[in-house]
Amino acid sequence: MKPHAEIAEVWPRDGRVRLVGHIHGHPAEGEWRLLLTRRSHTEQRLDYPAQVKGDRFEGELPVADLAAATDTAEADIGAEDGAGAGVEEWDIHLTDGEVELRAGRRLDDIHGKKKIMVFPEQRVRGIGVRPYYTVKDNLSLECRTGAST
Repeated sequence: MKPHAEIAEVWPRDGRVRLVGHIHGHPAEGEWRLLLTRRSHTEQRLDYPAQVKGDRFEGELPVADLAAATDTAEADIGAEDGAGAGVEEWDIHLTDGEVELRAGRRLDDIHGKKKIMVFPEQRVRGIGVRPYYTVKDNLSLECRTGAST
């Protein structure tokens, strides 16, 4: 299995998303950060400190930062779907500055988490932010403008 950041816990509450997990398949030495990459514009990135002890990591990100980044990009995500809502996705990695390990949950033998695990949305300035698992069981964040669904 490829080295990755194995997510054990996702805590979306109080205006933050807290992530806890283990670094799998790569030495856990040095300084690590949570790295968020806007999927439609990969040059747009946000990063936050991660605490690492042994192979265990922990970090959190404020949803207001995602809402601000999405709000400024609202013209890019638009409201072409007719429902008055646009969606922007951010992928989560753990990085030491040299390697980027994709955050996901693959070691639990539960496949298809996208349809099984649903996290609550937090709303900031009219933008809903919600963690979700992708079809490949990676963890990403969805920012939705307009009406909540």
